[in-house]
Amino acid sequence: MYQLDITLRRGQSLAARDRGGTSDPYVKFKIGGKEIFRSKIIYKNLNPVWEEKACILVDHLREPLYVKVFDYDFGLQDDFMGSAFLDLTQLELNSILYYRPMDVTLTLKDPHYPDHDLGVILLSVVLTPKEGEHKDVTMLMRKSWKRSSKTCSRPAFPVLGFCRAELQSAYFQNAQFQTQSLRLSDVHRKSHLWRGIVSITLIEGRDLKAMDSNGLSDPYVKFRLGHQKYKSKIMPKTLNPQWREQFDFHLYEERGGIIDITAWDKDAGKRDDFIGRCQVDLSALSREQTHKLELQLEEGEGHLVLLVTLTASATVSISDLSVNSLEDQKEREEILKRYSPLRIFHNLKDVGFLQVKVIRAEGLMAADVTGKSDPFCVVELNNDRLLTHTVYKNLNPDWNKVFTFNIKDIHSVLEVTVYDEDRDRSADFLGKVAIPLLSIQNGEQKAYVLKNKQLTGPTKGVIYLEIDVIFNAVKASLRTLIPKEQKYIEEENRLSKQLLLRNFIRTKRCVMVLVNAAYYVNSCFDWDSPPRSLAAFVLFLFVVWNFELYMIPLVLLLLLTWNYFLIISGKDNRQRDTVVEDMLEDEEEEDDKDDKDSEKKGFINKIYAIQEVCISVQNILDEVASFGERIKNTFNWTVPFLSWLAIVALCMFTVILYFIPLRYIVLVWGINKFTKKLRCPYAIDNNELLDFLSRVPSDIQVVQYQELKPDPSHSPCKRKKNNLG
Repeated sequence: MYQLDITLRRGQSLAARDRGGTSDPYVKFKIGGKEIFRSKIIYKNLNPVWEEKACILVDHLREPLYVKVFDYDFGLQDDFMGSAFLDLTQLELNSILYYRPMDVTLTLKDPHYPDHDLGVILLSVVLTPKEGEHKDVTMLMRKSWKRSSKTCSRPAFPVLGFCRAELQSAYFQNAQFQTQSLRLSDVHRKSHLWRGIVSITLIEGRDLKAMDSNGLSDPYVKFRLGHQKYKSKIMPKTLNPQWREQFDFHLYEERGGIIDITAWDKDAGKRDDFIGRCQVDLSALSREQTHKLELQLEEGEGHLVLLVTLTASATVSISDLSVNSLEDQKEREEILKRYSPLRIFHNLKDVGFLQVKVIRAEGLMAADVTGKSDPFCVVELNNDRLLTHTVYKNLNPDWNKVFTFNIKDIHSVLEVTVYDEDRDRSADFLGKVAIPLLSIQNGEQKAYVLKNKQLTGPTKGVIYLEIDVIFNAVKASLRTLIPKEQKYIEEENRLSKQLLLRNFIRTKRCVMVLVNAAYYVNSCFDWDSPPRSLAAFVLFLFVVWNFELYMIPLVLLLLLTWNYFLIISGKDNRQRDTVVEDMLEDEEEEDDKDDKDSEKKGFINKIYAIQEVCISVQNILDEVASFGERIKNTFNWTVPFLSWLAIVALCMFTVILYFIPLRYIVLVWGINKFTKKLRCPYAIDNNELLDFLSRVPSDIQVVQYQELKPDPSHSPCKRKKNNLG
């Protein structure tokens, strides 16, 4: 047994792989075909400096150390930049009392093009014999997120190796760095748990450069912090756009980091025009304070106005199964106190606490040629993503990890995805489950059947989870009426014949409800059924004669109440939407077919402008259909929390309209609207009704969030706790 201490120093004259003549290089170390280290990414640099250290235990020196360099491409396959190997048998063997680093320069080569000069990598290496058995070795995979437009790939974080060994004190005096004994939760915290939140509000642009022939532009803005990206909405035909968009980035580095900002002009049918760029150095900003920044665009014209706030990290952690917050009585009481009804107005953004125990999976799909997989699990809540370690060559992995999250919106959906780790390729998808937070039963260990990428049907395997949710109901209700947090990593919309047809059918069904209602009223006018027409006529006279404005919310309130009593009495008239399920299955088949025939689909890519129009129509149909379905699902009690919230709101509106004259209500509404910009110049525009409906699932989402029944052989031992929610 030997201990190999490596310091990755720097690279020199590396190959350019990006359009700008630069690269975003990172380095992998491999021994015996297994990846043992992955460095951080150095952006836009052909002479990167890493100064990263790793400690590796090797059984023998026969296997060389392979060094591979790649160019990181967000959402695409990373580009190969060269490789080299280090013969461990040629290294000088140090004693445990004498520690002298050896500087090594490796020339990078491409096996397919051996004559190409790809630069060099500089290392510092120390090889020492390892006496006795090693007590503990923890290898943590840390990789940055790679997503493609069609599939979600392995979140990839740089790999750091840590060894724990008992060495004599003289070794520590001579060593350049000390190996540390760290619990797995501490390693995760140092590597890919964020240390803070950067809250950014994009307010406006001023005097931007005109890029179109009409003297205007269609500007949008891209933000990038490390591997995190955000793209603003497009503001058509203006040089002074008003965005009013807010989003958050995670802050991984203690010193802050730099946000790269670029402004672009949207052009249909051709490449977008570059307007300008600027940067924000977060290390220069004080914490817990909102900074208004007016940034001059370089390489262009105009300014961007931002609000930037740096805050401490929320409640996010990873630990072993034996250590979790809710089983510690003191910590549990503190959490319950934090979200008690008495703390309604304390930090409205902190709605609740989520604890997820990822225990194990069984019967996973075999993704490797050996008939095994190397599974790891990714846990996502909105833009918060954490992952487990990889269990190699196993179809029944045990992870036994506990994740905790801060809940900002109780209507969020927890997504747990299982991937198979691949050496040099994007990770293979094995299965996924989506669980709305409001549907969780606290303290119950359940076997969730893994679904396919579209969440429409089962795939192979089940995953065992135990989830606890604690939240403040009043805060959750208030947060329902503000804009929903948008994901800054999402699949791009693509043109799909099946998706277009599905959205058309959904929109048609919503419109047909109105058409059938109109036919019904018209039949009353035509006296097709005399008793029905007579009853309708009497009801019409009574309502019109006695009509008051407060009766409108009162009727909606009665409709909600009527449906509630139908459901609790067992006379639920809601039917399972098999039409939507069939359409989703057809779409999934088309996706598979698209993946196989992607090379043959050149024609539609050539008519890019027509494709964009079709995608716009496709999205509009989806929005219209979803709007109608969300209204229906509110009255159908699909999400009881939201239906109860609607009842409370309708009761308030009924009372207000009954006691307060309409002109006073309109007067207050108008004064509020006219003075809002004067009172809060940088307030984000919102519509409370639309924000409420955005939390109600559409019929498509209802199908996706349905829990599939597991095989009876997978029924776990359930253990109940007191409900904490």
